[in-house]
Amino acid sequence: MPELRADAVRVTYGDRVAVRDVDLVVHPGQLVAVTGSSGAGKSSLLWALAGALAPTSGRVLLDDRPMGDRRAAAARGVVLVPQGNGLASSLTAAENVLVPLLATGVPTQDAHRRTAAALALVGLEESGNHLIEELSGGQQQRVALARSFAARASVLLADEPTSDLDAANRERAVAALRAEADRGAAVVMATHDPEAADEADAELHLDEGVGTWVRPPG
Repeated sequence: MPELRADAVRVTYGDRVAVRDVDLVVHPGQLVAVTGSSGAGKSSLLWALAGALAPTSGRVLLDDRPMGDRRAAAARGVVLVPQGNGLASSLTAAENVLVPLLATGVPTQDAHRRTAAALALVGLEESGNHLIEELSGGQQQRVALARSFAARASVLLADEPTSDLDAANRERAVAALRAEADRGAAVVMATHDPEAADEADAELHLDEGVGTWVRPPG
């Protein structure tokens, strides 16, 4: 599994600086929380780490190689769970998990097995045949997480993965993210939830784009 590194990453939108020269290293097997209030730059940092947003300056590396754009990053096993979930409303919960697997060449039988296991992991084994629009916001969030777990990412970036979840499902989601790290993935979770952040191995706090380690990685 690869190491994820950000060297002096800066993200700007016109005159506004969203991320200010952040340094970050996430080793395989680590779960790192990025915390901060709304507008602190958490999402911008995650999108830059995913290759979906080119840093204004600095660089993102995966095993000392430049990350590349979103397509190149995805080919290297980088998976982003966006805050808006990014689900297809015309598909069922199961299809939202299954279709990306088939599109990347996972054999059909294995893809179905991984889909069922991922939905069960987030407590949605009975909801696979429901259309996304028939599910609550919290259920949709869990489908997005299930899709990422089924992908077996080498780097998993989750943006506010527990924001719409109750306490029990929050614990379930964070435990599943921990399991991804235990599998060997490098996992970064952006969150404003202090209880979720406490479960991480390290915590980087952003304030107006400036990163400060509350708990540095070991």
